[in-house]
Amino acid sequence: MASSTTTDTVSLCSEASTLIDGSVISTVPDRHGFLGGTQYSPEPKQGPPPETVLRREHKWLKMLSKWNFYMERNYRKVRERCRKGIPMSVRPRAWLYLCGGKLLLEKYPERYDYCLSEDADPKALEDIKKDLHRQFPYHEMFISEDKPGQQELLNVLKAYTVFNPTVGYCQAQAPVAAFLLMHMPAVQAFWCLVSISDRYLKDYYSPGLEIVQRDGLILQALLKKTCTPAYRHLKKVNAEPMFYCTEWFLCAFTRTLPWDSLLRIWDIFLCEGVKVLFKTALVILEGCLGNARNRKRCPGLCETLDLLRNPPEYVLSEEYLVYNMNRLHLTERDFELEHQRQTAKRKNAVLASNGSSR
Repeated sequence: MASSTTTDTVSLCSEASTLIDGSVISTVPDRHGFLGGTQYSPEPKQGPPPETVLRREHKWLKMLSKWNFYMERNYRKVRERCRKGIPMSVRPRAWLYLCGGKLLLEKYPERYDYCLSEDADPKALEDIKKDLHRQFPYHEMFISEDKPGQQELLNVLKAYTVFNPTVGYCQAQAPVAAFLLMHMPAVQAFWCLVSISDRYLKDYYSPGLEIVQRDGLILQALLKKTCTPAYRHLKKVNAEPMFYCTEWFLCAFTRTLPWDSLLRIWDIFLCEGVKVLFKTALVILEGCLGNARNRKRCPGLCETLDLLRNPPEYVLSEEYLVYNMNRLHLTERDFELEHQRQTAKRKNAVLASNGSSR
């Protein structure tokens, strides 16, 4: 007679699912390639009508064929279409164009293969190999070592350490690279990673995370403008920005958002830059701590951080995020001024520290 444990397992696992490491996963991937885990969403998404999708695809293909013209003469149209969401069929190509990866690939057509042929720093290579199995382990590309995803991820991350040995390898680059590999060939993912690491998130992956610390303080100051109650609550419970925004920023939300939301945010992020990460963070913070009921449920630091790590489902939905990002009353000047203030503060703090140590 079968044990109750076996019976329970059989009842959980249908013909379309199996049990791996104690977790029930599907043998049929969802529309994004996930077989299980928190990102798995077997239900079909209710998207725009087919004729709308076809019309948007046509507009994007036309725009991509005249990319330089649009970026130089009609960037507002590019931004508008990115905010609406890039059609899935053209998203990989659009991302490559938006982030400048295409220009880098054309400028250095043999560089990726060259970086792969060179010896990487042994310590960096060892760290990369340790992290491979941790990246989206329920995605069909990365679910096991014999799948192509883990080898391609190793190649892309290794190539980056050779390309930019000053930065080398940072653990937060792995989910970003894996996310890119789900949408494009390895050589394109490599150049997108280069652009994101060296331009969008410049100095984020440097030792000490000083730039992330600075940007955390910028986020805190912007929150004071956009949602004072949330700002006051975080100050009250002594929640330093680095406690909650480090993974958001370093991983560009790849470890935080539901997949459909992540795709929409990245459509905008690759078009408009790092300020999109700030806006996303501000919307999440306001969604979690903007109302008195939620703040009352979080009397201390632990409860507050737990809420920020596990926001209400609606707060992370693509509709909520994009709509409320567009409603934020922040200008380019607001970002620039706060950047200048925090940069000056950090510079003065360093000077004061050096002076006191003499």
